[in-house]
Amino acid sequence: MGAEVTAPTGDTGTQPAAKASDREPEQPAVVIRDKRKVRDPGKPAPAPEAEPEPVEVAEVVEEVPAENGGTFLGAELEALRRSVDELTRDLQRITAEYANYRKRVDRDRGVMAEQAIGTVLVTLLPVLDDIDRAREHGDLVGPFGSVSEQLVNALTKFGLTPFGEKGDTFDPTRHEAVTHETSAEVAEPTCVGILRRGYLLGDRLLRPALVAVADPQ
Repeated sequence: MGAEVTAPTGDTGTQPAAKASDREPEQPAVVIRDKRKVRDPGKPAPAPEAEPEPVEVAEVVEEVPAENGGTFLGAELEALRRSVDELTRDLQRITAEYANYRKRVDRDRGVMAEQAIGTVLVTLLPVLDDIDRAREHGDLVGPFGSVSEQLVNALTKFGLTPFGEKGDTFDPTRHEAVTHETSAEVAEPTCVGILRRGYLLGDRLLRPALVAVADPQ
């Protein structure tokens, strides 16, 4: 009888092949691409590239081929020039109008201030008339004289100016004639008596002077 051959059952022997799914995935290879040039230390460094020279706008415009008798940008430049001229004229007109407005406001403000001062001064004119009468009678002495002088000086600072003296030529725009007489001593109508002095505020007449007038014979 022939002998039976049995397969060995020990640990020795060939192991079964591992399945494809049990294998670890392969990592993709890393490829480094460095395009920078490595300068050879033994060679001199290359000279830096020269920067391009700036080109003037006028040169560029001149190089544009002419079209319809002008440059390519001529029409646009002309339109911009007209627009700038128009805006400049508008700005000049607005500036002139604003300057005139400022002058008008300043003038009106000055007139209003002068009118307000004039209103106050007119109410004080009777006080000045009393001071004049006291001066004529010699009563303007002592403390009363000092106070009256201070009042007159203060009102003068506001532009109040008295007028009306004997011998002044009669001016119907500033004098109010109370009496008329003839005299051989005058060659023209002359104020020979001042009944009440007049007052000016700057060039503005606050009150005419009451006078006696002598006319030539």
